[in-house]
Amino acid sequence: MLKIVIDTNVFISALRSSKGASFRLLSMVGTQKFDFCISVPLILEFEAVAKRNTGSLGLDSSDIDDILDYLCLAGNKRHIFYLWRPLLKDPKDDMVLEVAVESESHFIVTFNKRDFKGCEIFGINLVTPQEFLHLIGEE
Repeated sequence: MLKIVIDTNVFISALRSSKGASFRLLSMVGTQKFDFCISVPLILEFEAVAKRNTGSLGLDSSDIDDILDYLCLAGNKRHIFYLWRPLLKDPKDDMVLEVAVESESHFIVTFNKRDFKGCEIFGINLVTPQEFLHLIGEE
């Protein structure tokens, strides 16, 4: 089964609109189409960004908590015991990369591929939500 890590920008995009590839991807978490890998710092980042944007997302804090609770239940929880930062320009991107490396994920799903320049040394592929859905035959 393919292992993926979803970047925060894809998570927020999924919360903004139910019509795009991000929402479709997030809706497939827990369906056995792929293994969704998470860590405590990554979920906390999802929470912080989502709760900062509740007004523009059309969700309240409890809606976000419910979504995150499900992701925590369905996700492959990874424990990060090492930090080799900084590798990327943004420390929050390093956090995503750490989960991907620790879990030996095949893909990081992101809209900002150039922000992850350098992660190819770990054999991790960068794809957009639409590209990943195409790869798994769900486009």
